[in-house]
Amino acid sequence: MVWVPLLLVACVGAGLGCTRLFRASLMAALPTPGDPDAGDGAELTVLEAAYLAGGPLRVTDLTLVAMHRERRLLLAHTGWATVVDAHGGSRDEWESAVLGAIGPGGQSPIPAVRPAVAAADAVRSLAQRLVDRGLAVSDAGRREVAAGVRAVRAAFLLTLVLGTAAALLVPGAERTVVVAGFALPLLASGLCLLIGRIEVYPYTRWASPAGQRLLSGLSPADPLTALATRGPAVLEPELRAALRGHAPVRLP
Repeated sequence: MVWVPLLLVACVGAGLGCTRLFRASLMAALPTPGDPDAGDGAELTVLEAAYLAGGPLRVTDLTLVAMHRERRLLLAHTGWATVVDAHGGSRDEWESAVLGAIGPGGQSPIPAVRPAVAAADAVRSLAQRLVDRGLAVSDAGRREVAAGVRAVRAAFLLTLVLGTAAALLVPGAERTVVVAGFALPLLASGLCLLIGRIEVYPYTRWASPAGQRLLSGLSPADPLTALATRGPAVLEPELRAALRGHAPVRLP
């Protein structure tokens, strides 16, 4: 019965991992304290939709593309951003963040601009307002959910390793019993990991359930709204290449 302690370790690991993930997902789904009707009757701006759908980098991409379409900024397919209207100033705090990231030279590689804008105070303030309204998941909530998923994944792998070791340690006649015993923690952690990937990650990355409900009601008919909710995949190839920081591959 040398395999029994290994089975107990696997069961404890699976139980702890699943409990942590379920607790983290439950906390992430709760509305902001004092605001039980978070999101009810609210409307999203296109920048708020961008954050809920794709986080700070999506807000950055939306601002860059909007400035490009207004001919205030040139996004070259080679991956460089150039200020076109150098004397026009910024219209809002997000454009100020973009111009500040590009610098006084008026030109900068887009891969250097994107993270700088994503970390700007304007984007952090936008995120905090959404968290306060119960539409976005806080940084702590995202970290806890990610840690829960990692814990379940580790429990799944641990169960596989311990189950394999236990099966090799016992005589062949007992292996059926060993496999049956380890099947329970393996199935539990596997299902928990699958549910976490399907049900938890789509909203706990950025948007809360209330934020997801508002996102689902947006129409992608407007190009900027489509970019906010669906990402750079909706853009023409040249702009997609610009945001990636390199030229598109052209087939002969």
